[in-house]
Amino acid sequence: MVEEPAANSRGGINLKKGLVIVGIVVLILAVVVIGQYNSLVSMETNVDAQWAQVENQFQRRADLIPNLVSTVKGFASHEQEIFQEIAEARSRLLSAQDPQSQMEANNSLDASLGRLLAISENYPTLKADASFIRLQDELAGTENRIAFERKRYNESVEKWNRSIRRFPMVIVANMFGKAQYPYFEASEQAKSVPQVEF
Repeated sequence: MVEEPAANSRGGINLKKGLVIVGIVVLILAVVVIGQYNSLVSMETNVDAQWAQVENQFQRRADLIPNLVSTVKGFASHEQEIFQEIAEARSRLLSAQDPQSQMEANNSLDASLGRLLAISENYPTLKADASFIRLQDELAGTENRIAFERKRYNESVEKWNRSIRRFPMVIVANMFGKAQYPYFEASEQAKSVPQVEF
């Protein structure tokens, strides 16, 4: 009869060891998941911050456009169609709520601004106007800033998209519903070779 309690105590010890091992494994998994999640949060915050910088440059350009349009109107008032097109494209950009619609609105605005600047070629006095030249230079500087911020955004998106598809991060990303971000791609007009006429 003395051996029976010893067997029960061994079973109890093995059960305790088993629970301790399971607890340690669960703790390790929890630490790994928390670390991976925190890494995801950092990368996602970086993507959002980079997009905010793109938006800042969009806003800067949108603020320059009314002055540029009013300057061109002073020399080419009969070009109402392009002025309306720019106003609509600018409005779409400012009212867009998500990166995808902002990118589409930006591409539309780029095309409209390109046509506006092409129109200026028909007006030598406009091209020589100091106000127009200054605004055109500011717009060119803003376009360079947009290109730079777009590059930084795409780099952060590339890192994010790659990370959430790699093991074991893919498991954590799927657990928390994390999805890929879209790249800020050039518009179709930017992909075509410009035609230069002399």
